[in-house]
Amino acid sequence: MLTINPKEIPTGKLHQYLLGAIAPRPIAFASTIDKDGNPNLSPFSFFNVFGANPPILIFSPARSVRNNTTKHTLDNAEETKEVVVNVVNYDIVQQMSLSSTMYPKGVNEFVKSGLTMLASEEVKPFRVKESPVQFECKVNDIIYTGKEGGAGNLIVCEVVKMHIKEEVLNEEGQIDQYKIDLVSRAGGSFYSRARDGFFEIPKPLSTLGIGVDQLPNEIKNSSILTGNNLGMLANIEKLPTSEVVNNFSEQHPEYVGISAEKKHTFAQLYLAKNDVESAWKVLLINR
Repeated sequence: MLTINPKEIPTGKLHQYLLGAIAPRPIAFASTIDKDGNPNLSPFSFFNVFGANPPILIFSPARSVRNNTTKHTLDNAEETKEVVVNVVNYDIVQQMSLSSTMYPKGVNEFVKSGLTMLASEEVKPFRVKESPVQFECKVNDIIYTGKEGGAGNLIVCEVVKMHIKEEVLNEEGQIDQYKIDLVSRAGGSFYSRARDGFFEIPKPLSTLGIGVDQLPNEIKNSSILTGNNLGMLANIEKLPTSEVVNNFSEQHPEYVGISAEKKHTFAQLYLAKNDVESAWKVLLINR
């Protein structure tokens, strides 16, 4: 058996062991605003519910293991003492993953991930319209566990209003676990779909994905491509070059001259196999 003294291995390696061993973990899709009203959206898997009276959620935007920086979510929670925790289901998991990209302060991850800002009723941060359950919260306390990279910052939130989409309820008015279709985080690039088991999403780029806002309108407004599809397409640093696309079209003449709808359908098939590059090549033929 491998026995580890946490003080004797690098924090990054310990972090990997912890995330691989303690899984699956629910995801707090946290929406905040800074003191100037700029929105921020980011997911955190150090999260759970810790009471019902009062209703308490706790999540931890930990200090970066790599460079010991703090998350914008933590900074905003310190400034405004408000947050909305949105539940993540399978329909928005790719867009959630894209939102975890470390965009500069002031960049709106709602826009980058193609998700919709929905006004809250009791707090200033926006809800994620596409999320099946949204918790408006006041921040009761922040517990700082350390000052080094990897240290947790426990944000203790009290739920002041909860919103549930009726389509995830059963006939008795309770949340149906199959309808809500929750996902959770595991180690590495693995997630778990509560009703089906593990699946994999490539980790977000260490560089910046272009974002859903940078996609061509015919792709953004596609009646075929889903939000998850758009999230995958937007999590790419740069598009394939015209030379690469031309070479691809010569190898696949069946994609030349077809309608946009058919291109979107073929691209979706590539995305189902996690082949984002080929999906883009199909979409860019004849553009």
